[in-house]
Amino acid sequence: MQVGKKTGTMIVAGALALAGTVTGGAALMPAATATPAKDCRTYSSTTACGEIKLTSEQATCVARSVGLGMTERRAEVECSRLP
Repeated sequence: MQVGKKTGTMIVAGALALAGTVTGGAALMPAATATPAKDCRTYSSTTACGEIKLTSEQATCVARSVGLGMTERRAEVECSRLP
């Protein structure tokens, strides 16, 4: 099976999202329990609401992911799962 550049990026991003544990200031929860009144977003079955506090390693991940074409909001959610 061939994987296109965009699809490959999403696969890598999904793997990054699954690679670690939850850290930072945002509430990460299953999509079913998200509060719709807050600034919430769900990517790769992970929901984050409010401001996400990132470590320097997580911020580097966000910058790298945005450089590859991912939106900043999605990169914040996915990279916040890194240790």
